[in-house]
Amino acid sequence: MAHIPDGVLSLPVLITGAVVTVATVAVATRRMDYDRIPQAAVLAAAFFVASLVTVPVGPSSVHLVLNGLMGVLLGWAAVPAVLIALLMQAMFFGYGGLMVLGVNTANIALPALLCGALIAPRLHASEGRATLMWGALAGGLAVALTAVMVSLSLLLSGPEYLPAGKVVAVTYLPLMVAEAAVTAAALSFMQRVAPELLLAGRV
Repeated sequence: MAHIPDGVLSLPVLITGAVVTVATVAVATRRMDYDRIPQAAVLAAAFFVASLVTVPVGPSSVHLVLNGLMGVLLGWAAVPAVLIALLMQAMFFGYGGLMVLGVNTANIALPALLCGALIAPRLHASEGRATLMWGALAGGLAVALTAVMVSLSLLLSGPEYLPAGKVVAVTYLPLMVAEAAVTAAALSFMQRVAPELLLAGRV
């Protein structure tokens, strides 16, 4: 449930999400490494496809988000990559929506940036099990922060969304484990075959 649909959130939350996303994209376009655009396109496509494969968990469903992986590999470029992928999903498949695009982008991209700032520098200096550890932390932390932001977005829109916020928190627990495993495996593989890719995610 990383994609909050249109018609759910209050106007103040929608405006705040839009402002935060516009400001973050503006900063990202000035600070990102344009040599990483092809890499950003590949990860945006992976994010786009992964989000279409949902797994039922109780009354809700979850899907891989990959924002931890995007954050440590892309840094600031993760922001426009997430925005473009979410826009395409909204237009082609009706996931989320255009009105809530700013909130959904912020909920996914801001945790990615935090992971890029905190974990990407340590990945460059790591190897073996250390890479697995930092990768798992990036994947799990990014999803946990996204769950918190999605829940807050719902709760700030009205107390009637408290049950939905609790459902989000519970359903994201198995997703954290899956994201940690996928991100750790992906980064460990890259560390062995193309370690230079781990230099790009510094924010």
